[in-house]
Amino acid sequence: MVPQWIIEKKRDGHVLTAEEIRFFINGYTKGTIPDYQMSAMAMAIFLKGMTPEEVAVLTDTMMHSGAMVDTSSIKLPKVDKHSTGGIGDKVSLILAPLAACAGLAVPMISGRGLGITGGTLDKLESIPGFNVNLSEKDFIATIHKCGFSMIGQTGEIAPADKKFYALRDVTGTVASIPLITASIMCKKMAEGIDSLVLDVKWGTGAFMRTIEDATALAQSMVRVGKAMNKGMVALLTDMNQPLGRTAGNALEIIESMECLQGQYADEDLMNITMALTAEMLVLGKKAATTEEATGILKKIIASGAAFAKFKEMAALHGADVAALDDLSKLPKASIVKPFPAPAAGYLAKVDAESIGRAVLVLGGGRQKTDDKIDYGVGTSGLAKIGDQVEKGQPLVVVHANSQEKLAQAMAYVEKAFEISAQPVAAPKPIVARITG
Repeated sequence: MVPQWIIEKKRDGHVLTAEEIRFFINGYTKGTIPDYQMSAMAMAIFLKGMTPEEVAVLTDTMMHSGAMVDTSSIKLPKVDKHSTGGIGDKVSLILAPLAACAGLAVPMISGRGLGITGGTLDKLESIPGFNVNLSEKDFIATIHKCGFSMIGQTGEIAPADKKFYALRDVTGTVASIPLITASIMCKKMAEGIDSLVLDVKWGTGAFMRTIEDATALAQSMVRVGKAMNKGMVALLTDMNQPLGRTAGNALEIIESMECLQGQYADEDLMNITMALTAEMLVLGKKAATTEEATGILKKIIASGAAFAKFKEMAALHGADVAALDDLSKLPKASIVKPFPAPAAGYLAKVDAESIGRAVLVLGGGRQKTDDKIDYGVGTSGLAKIGDQVEKGQPLVVVHANSQEKLAQAMAYVEKAFEISAQPVAAPKPIVARITG
């Protein structure tokens, strides 16, 4: 095959054969197809799109470009959840132990923060001693012992995706639904799972800004998963305001542990978490309906089993579990400053993007790939859209480790809120359910 002929074919809007896609991706992974030809192919796909069948082949080829996680020794139903990322999204920290307590195996390969969106791995590493870099052998052993494990992507899993994503990042081709689908699904399918639940977010704090784009991405991923004989459900969730009341690594661990103990729960956070986990239980045949599954999950939280399960997993990852029993031992910031409401009324906007930028400049995310995370900084006590507030009431509390960074963050915090004199309805956290 001649690479430029395949590029021309896609450039002109034609459907590529499975052989052409495999030839191109395998050649790029091995280095026989250079970056400049892969860049041209990425732009052709960006402009002309791909059919569902093409996307399925692309996903499968990238998935098989490296090692697959061997989960054959795990006899429980293997179900995972993937989120497209957002501000304050700590759902995985609550969902995974809940699902494990309900009899599922959750082999979760997670990511780090990207831009203003937080990453599960960074949150876990704010727990002293927590090791997210387990070997595959220890990853599987941990799942056998406690039902779930949360690690980072190894160099052996989907190397084609790692190489291709870096190229897309510098060629303006990241925002392509076929390429996003293949990138996400090749890593998730490499986990050796039976089913996958997707949390596809839309809004100012999400990668997909509109419901239409989020719907198209969700449908694309569900189609690919079903083409690979996996159980699939996607929920579209709102990310125009942060999820939960905290944003920032250790602060989100604190909120998650409180949720697992039933001590405190933001309604939106728990609605989304319970809905996603319930879908996992139905796919894993641990409940007949999501209503039955929700009842099971509520009993698990009330019993204390979910919190105990998270601590069991954390200990197997080398964490100091005493920091989970006494949350004051987690990293904390030296400066804590509330942001007061400038007027009385009802919150009409709590902009997720602005809060995410505030956390980023505080040091809670990375501006460069080699930046060191400051685990103790972020925001807490966040008021939500629809809340009635009094003048001077704290709308959010900012946690910082320098006055300079605090000032930078406050500039974004001030832009995040709008107050209305009239009552404002709280937005629905879940806007759609997609199964095909």
